[in-house]
Amino acid sequence: MLMNIELYLKENIDDHVTIKSWLYDNRLPIYLRNFYHFYEMTILDKPRILIEILKETPRLDIIQKHIKRIEEITSQQTVLYFKDITRYRRKSLIENRIPFIIENGQVYLPFLGLDLKRAPQYAREEVVTFSTSAQMAYLFFLYNKDTEINATVFAEKMGFAVMTASRALNELYYAKLITYETGGKTGRSKKYRRISDPEYFEKGRAHIKSPVKKVVYVQRSPKGALIAGLDALAELSMLNPPGRPIRAVSQKLFIKEEVEIIRNKDIVKDQKLVELEIWNYDPKQFAKNENVDIMSLYASLKGEIDERIEQALEQVLRGETFIS
Repeated sequence: MLMNIELYLKENIDDHVTIKSWLYDNRLPIYLRNFYHFYEMTILDKPRILIEILKETPRLDIIQKHIKRIEEITSQQTVLYFKDITRYRRKSLIENRIPFIIENGQVYLPFLGLDLKRAPQYAREEVVTFSTSAQMAYLFFLYNKDTEINATVFAEKMGFAVMTASRALNELYYAKLITYETGGKTGRSKKYRRISDPEYFEKGRAHIKSPVKKVVYVQRSPKGALIAGLDALAELSMLNPPGRPIRAVSQKLFIKEEVEIIRNKDIVKDQKLVELEIWNYDPKQFAKNENVDIMSLYASLKGEIDERIEQALEQVLRGETFIS
């Protein structure tokens, strides 16, 4: 799905990537509109045309003619989007320097070489807020403190592309939260392990961000949703429970369940609806029971200004082994 591609590009290239349907495809000849679906992609502040092939992939020379015509009309760089691609076709596209993105996370964007040099340099030792993938990596090591793991195995466990896994691990390394040793048959394979508590916990929680992408109100909780927010904190502390149930789901599950959102403000006020948090990652990935995991709960509530909530959060964290 294009949503996954946009997320992948945000995590690996540019936090501000956007992909949306292109509204001006009527400028293009009918034969091109019948052959492709057109999207507007902005990456590193520059617009590009992302085109999805709707029919069987044509010969390379036909693709080149189509791209040339599209770029003549739009005056913008064109990028091909594939849900799947053969190794032969991928190789031929690279040999002819034709940019493409594949749904599984493979990306070839040769025009970014120059743009990346002009982009802000990655501050290796100044990680302010974790990316989503780095936060997931942080949580993985938090709950698996004795683990030693390489990027390939880590990617399999987390459901990441290997490139995403490597970038997440690098982010933790530059934040001085993990170390590595090299070895293996080539002598270049890196095995990562985290630093010890309480330093890992204390340094890491300064960088975590709320996993909550948005909050909606629904009549029923989707199957598989976890107890979250003040509802979860009340179960773990002496804090009074909120007036309505609070649950958390991943965006993927929310879309799959097709839950109806209640938008009428009066209904939201008058009825005891479910307050549903839609998360950037799957809360079940780190949960051990029906509640969201402790550190993600902390991240979702750490901006609260209520002193009672802050105290309850600290008490819950001290109930774990993170703080000595």
